[in-house]
Amino acid sequence: MLTEERHRIILDLLKAKGTIKIQEITELTEASESTIRRDLTQLEEEKFLKRVHGGASILQGKLKELTVSEKTSKNLHGKTAIARYAASLIEEGDCIFLDAGTTTLGMIDFLPEIDIVVVTNGLTHVDALLQKGIQTYITGGSVKPTTKAMIGSGAVEAIQKYRFDKAFLGTNGVHPQYGYTTPDPEEAQVKRTAIELSREAIVLADDSKFGEIAFSKIADLEKAVVITNGSEDVPDSAYVKQTTVKVVTA
Repeated sequence: MLTEERHRIILDLLKAKGTIKIQEITELTEASESTIRRDLTQLEEEKFLKRVHGGASILQGKLKELTVSEKTSKNLHGKTAIARYAASLIEEGDCIFLDAGTTTLGMIDFLPEIDIVVVTNGLTHVDALLQKGIQTYITGGSVKPTTKAMIGSGAVEAIQKYRFDKAFLGTNGVHPQYGYTTPDPEEAQVKRTAIELSREAIVLADDSKFGEIAFSKIADLEKAVVITNGSEDVPDSAYVKQTTVKVVTA
């Protein structure tokens, strides 16, 4: 079977199923496992898919953005482990930026009972922070319906008034070449500004975000450290050569 024919079969399978195993492809194409691995590597380099342990997964659309409720139900155990570890990094007297997002929202339950100040652009975060008795500032800006994030020039201008010890941020994609990305340019600007104004920037990204590329760049990998959940696929050398990747388990 010609290479082009195998590639077509692989991409058709991915379109239909979302994720496929190497064994499935070898059975359909009657090609060796080593040949299929080379095919997947080539297709990943051409940005048609991303490799996962034992197979491949379809890339998300660059403009695709799940709602808060949809994000909350995905990879819950991994996100909880990430949130718990991230919260443990906060120290007495810290001024932190807490980005909008489901994993950063999950951090609030684990925040230590110490004196801290939080600035957030997440509308969903405010009640939870106040219930914990945390001094909270919320940015201005317009409200994004899908993520309940405050974005735009008002949010950026509000953040620029502060300086942070730590910024905790979500992302839609983590890629060794294209860095941290998100679908919305205005949301990317808010995240980028928070990184620039922070002593430490920490990106919370479950393992499904690795290899993904969204429309708008936030920053290069080196601008933040990454906390992710346990996976055999990450971190690999392409990531750890550029930044610190902390893998946590549930």
